[in-house]
Amino acid sequence: MKRSAKKDLSQYKLSDTTIDKLGYYVYLLLDPRIKESTKSVFYVGKGCGNRINHHLLGAVEEKTKETDKIKTIREIHASGKEVDLKILRHGLSEIEAFEIECAVIDLLGIKNLTNLVAGHDSALRGIKRLSDLKIEYEPVDAVFTEPVVLININKKYYPEMSVEEMYEATRGNWKIGERAKKIGTVCAVYRGIIREVFEVTSWNQSEEKGRLYFEGKVASNSVRDMYIHTSVSKFWKQGSQNPIKYV
Repeated sequence: MKRSAKKDLSQYKLSDTTIDKLGYYVYLLLDPRIKESTKSVFYVGKGCGNRINHHLLGAVEEKTKETDKIKTIREIHASGKEVDLKILRHGLSEIEAFEIECAVIDLLGIKNLTNLVAGHDSALRGIKRLSDLKIEYEPVDAVFTEPVVLININKKYYPEMSVEEMYEATRGNWKIGERAKKIGTVCAVYRGIIREVFEVTSWNQSEEKGRLYFEGKVASNSVRDMYIHTSVSKFWKQGSQNPIKYV
C-alpha cells in the first residue's frame, strides 16, 4: 500500500519546551478502533524527547520494516483514524521509566502487545504469583532416589508456560552423552528450581550430529511430587555454561 507523501507530519513533532517538561516518560500507543481501553493498547514504550512519535514517523516511511507494530499503525492510518497517544507517567528518571515500562508490559502481557521483547529484567523481577516467589526464595534442596538428568531451560522459560510448552523446551536437541540413554527421568530447571519432571520413554539421535532428544511424558505423581519445585542450584557452579547435569 502506497503511503501519501502529503501527510502532515508536524503533528508528530514536539516542541523543545514540551520535551524539556516531559523528561523521561512512559507512553502507550492505542488502537482507536478498539473500544475497550486496556485491549486497545498495542505498544508500551519509554523514552525522552520525541520518542513517542518515532513509531508514527517510521510508519509513513516506505522503507521502514513492517513489524507488527508498524503494521498496526499503518492499518489504523488506512482506516482513516490516528493512533491514540498517551503519556502514562512523565518527569521521570531513566531508571524510573524502565521500571514503569516493565511493570506495564508485565501487567498487559507481552503476547497482547506488539513489543518485540518483555521489559528489562522482567524474568528476574517481573510479575509472578506469590506462590512462585515462595518457591524461589524458600527452596528445599532436592533429594534424588534415582539417576536423573537436569536440563537448564533458562532462556526458554516464562512463568505461564503450559506443560506442553515445558516439554518441548526440555526435550532437546541437546549435546548430551550416551550415558543419558540409561536415565529415565529428566527435570526441567529454571533458575536452580525444578519446574517439571518427565519420564523418558526413549532417547533419539537428532538430525544434528552429536545431539540427542527424548520422547516422554510428565512423570507419575509419586515421582513428580518428590522433585517438583525443589532446588538443584548446588549442582551448577557459578559461571557454568553447560545446561546439562547428571545426578
